[in-house]
Amino acid sequence: MSRPWETEPEGQAAVATDRILGSLPRIALDRVTLRAPRITDFEDYARIVCTEVGKYVDGPMTRDDAWLDFNQLVAGWMLRGAGLWTVERNDDMVTLGFVMLDHEFGDPEPELGFLFLPEFEGQGYAFEAARSARNNAFNALSWPTMVSYIHPDNARAIALAEKLGGVRDETVDHAGCVAYRYAPDLPTA
Repeated sequence: MSRPWETEPEGQAAVATDRILGSLPRIALDRVTLRAPRITDFEDYARIVCTEVGKYVDGPMTRDDAWLDFNQLVAGWMLRGAGLWTVERNDDMVTLGFVMLDHEFGDPEPELGFLFLPEFEGQGYAFEAARSARNNAFNALSWPTMVSYIHPDNARAIALAEKLGGVRDETVDHAGCVAYRYAPDLPTA
């Protein structure tokens, strides 16, 4: 179901892509690695946001909308110095999901986001990856604060935000979401 614009670049375009991706932060942890997203990761991204799980992120999205959303998150690296990471399991290089630091179009402030394939939920991978992304925002990017915008029915994401030290911020009203705020001076896991 791949479309022409979803195919990997070839020739000099592939060389340029490798150089760009190689310049983005890579964070290796005990069980997972946060790495630059590749065009081939879009299929897993679409498996999340184009299905019923996508209802938690303004979906389910069409494949075209998912492509535009994926591109926006990847472009964050070039435009803002932060964006989408693909989360891979270290022992077999399987893609588990995605975490992101970004300030998306229409959002009032920067966000810590996390999307994982359903078969990898509940195994601690999301916590490990999101904690590292959160710490990167504070330590490498010097962000003073950020939020996770979460659909109020997404109990798993709310539990993860709380485990990460997020505190519900009742002052933020954005697109029907609840907001969990992170700041360096708040207790964190």
